[in-house]
Amino acid sequence: MLRATMITKSDSPEKVLALFFTAGVSLKTWFKIGMIEREVALYNELSKYFQKIFFFTYDSKEDLSMKKYLADNITVVPKKYFTSNRALINLFYSLLLPLIHRRILSQVDVIKTNQMWGSWSAILTKLLYRKKIIVRTGFILSLTYPKKFKRSRRVWLIRIIEKLAYKLADGIITTSKENYQYIEKTYEPSGVHILIPNYVETDVFKPMKVSKRKGSICFVGRLTPQKNLFALLDAFRALPFTLTIIGSGEQKEQLKQYADENKIKVAFLGNVPNHKLPNILNQHELFILPSLWEGMPKVLLEAMSCGLPVIGTKVKGITEVITHGKNGILCDTDSKSIRNAIIRLMHDEKKRQLGRNARKSILERYSLDIIKHDELKLIKNLTHK
Repeated sequence: MLRATMITKSDSPEKVLALFFTAGVSLKTWFKIGMIEREVALYNELSKYFQKIFFFTYDSKEDLSMKKYLADNITVVPKKYFTSNRALINLFYSLLLPLIHRRILSQVDVIKTNQMWGSWSAILTKLLYRKKIIVRTGFILSLTYPKKFKRSRRVWLIRIIEKLAYKLADGIITTSKENYQYIEKTYEPSGVHILIPNYVETDVFKPMKVSKRKGSICFVGRLTPQKNLFALLDAFRALPFTLTIIGSGEQKEQLKQYADENKIKVAFLGNVPNHKLPNILNQHELFILPSLWEGMPKVLLEAMSCGLPVIGTKVKGITEVITHGKNGILCDTDSKSIRNAIIRLMHDEKKRQLGRNARKSILERYSLDIIKHDELKLIKNLTHK
C-alpha cells in the first residue's frame, strides 16, 4: 500500500508522462463512440501536475484535430509512416514505436499503458531507455478472452504478454478487486500494485432538475452478447414500462428485430456523446445493467452518480459497486429474475433513497478527484525512488 501523502502542483511539475494507447485505438476512436470527453478527463486533470503529457495514438494526422479536447500541455503523437489501420500494420507500428519516437521518449519520465493490448510498446521502451512503466488494465484479457473465444489460440499469447508486462512493470493499476486478486495469484508481480477503480466526473454526472418519464428505464453500453440484452428484452414482455437502449454493437439489428417482433417498447438511440448522457439518464426512473460479466462498469458508476436507482446482475464487477438493498438492487442474469427486480424497484417507495445512496457511494470512492490523487501518489512513489 502507498502512504497517504498530500499531492500538490509543485510535486512533479518537471516530470513528463507518456500514455500509450491500446493498439489500434486513437482519439478519433473515442470521439466516434462518444467517449472522448470521459477518457481524456483524467489526463486533463493530471496535466496540472506535469510539465508535459504525450499521447501515443494509432491514427495519423486526424488525431491532431482532437486537440481541442485536451489541456494545452498534452501533445498528441499520431502514428507515423504507417497510414493503414489494419491490425497487422498496427502490430508492426506498435513494435517499432519506441524506435520511431525515440527522440520524444528519451525525455519521458514515466510511461503508462491504457490497456494490456499494445503494452509491449511500453515494455520495449523500458528495456531500451530504462524508463519507469505503469501497466494499467481496465479488464484482464486472459479472463475475458476465454469467455468470448472459448477455443481461441490467442489466449496463450495473451497470457505470455500479461506475464511479461506484470513482471517488468514498476507500477500496476487494476480497476477491480477480482482482477487485483487474479493478478496477484497468477503473476505475483514485483512492482507496486494498487487498486484504482474507474472514475466519474461527478460535477458532470449529477442529479438534475428535469422531468422524469414515468415508467422509463435506461441501459447504456455496447450491444454485445456480454451485456445479456436479449434477456433484458424478454424481461420487458408484458411490462407496462419503456426501455431506452444507448450504444452500438454487433447485435443492434438483431435486438431491434426481436423487439419489433415481440412488441417490446424500446427506443434505440445509438451512441451519445458522454457529456450529453447526464441529461438523458436523469429523465429516466431507473438504470439497469444486465451483464453476464463485467470488469468495473463505467456506465453503472455514471448512472449512480446521477442519483438513479440502479439494477445490476450478480456478477463480479457489478457486485463490487452495488450493495444490495443499500445503493441498488442485484438480480440473477435470467429474464425472470431481471423482470422481478424491475417490478420490485418500480413499486418500491424507497427507490429515491437508493438513488441518493448511490450518489453518495460514488462521491466517496469513485470521483475523478479521488482517482487523480491515487494515480499521482503512485507516480510520485515511483519517480522518487
